[in-house]
Amino acid sequence: MPSPQADSLLVIVPAWNEEETLPAVIREIRDCAPWADVLVVSDGSTDSTVRAAVAAGTRVLDLPLNLGVGGAMRAGYKYALRHGYSYAVQVDADGQHNPNDLSRLLDAAKDLGADVVIGARFAGRGEYSVRGPRKWSMKLLSVVLSRVNRTKLTDTTSGFKLSNRRAISVFSANYPAEYLGDTVEALVIAARSGLVVRQVGVEMRERAGGTPSHSPLKAAVFLGRAALALLIALTRPSSGDREGHDL
Repeated sequence: MPSPQADSLLVIVPAWNEEETLPAVIREIRDCAPWADVLVVSDGSTDSTVRAAVAAGTRVLDLPLNLGVGGAMRAGYKYALRHGYSYAVQVDADGQHNPNDLSRLLDAAKDLGADVVIGARFAGRGEYSVRGPRKWSMKLLSVVLSRVNRTKLTDTTSGFKLSNRRAISVFSANYPAEYLGDTVEALVIAARSGLVVRQVGVEMRERAGGTPSHSPLKAAVFLGRAALALLIALTRPSSGDREGHDL
């Protein structure tokens, strides 16, 4: 296994049919973080996502089936672990995550001694807002997962997360593929694995184009079921419990 270089960062871009937005996202990442490597994980895309990533000169993992964001990220974490990266961060291919905030996440990981840093939409930066059932569900998740992780978390469904090498090792072996699992259950896994989770405020943007994997109505329904998903995550045996040792 390669030895990790100090502060080496892999930007993992999970992409499902994102040919429209991907080239601009890759360009912006390179402009904001020219020192970082970029890996596009095409999650069973049926359009020209892979071609767009190759044309942009990035590394590409082309998954034969659509596994969801969690499955794509697990593949990305495995790549990061095998290639010795010190940090890995998820940046979505739809343009909502602002690469200008990458340095904020990286600085927070170092300054706060965190294994996982969440780019939080509701932490004093930007004007992103949600309403109705989605807002109530997200508030419930934040309250419970703040207690689980012993820190104040205001945005536990944010996919904009940075992980250090310790977290990369955990997530490469055990990262949920279910919808919300890659956020909600991943934070439960982090707590059970003794990882330090912190957050930093970021500015989230509107989707730049393409088709979302879930409509707003479906997102509200899924988030309404988040309490059940959280309950399952909290009662599910950890990998260490199943295997007889800690992660």
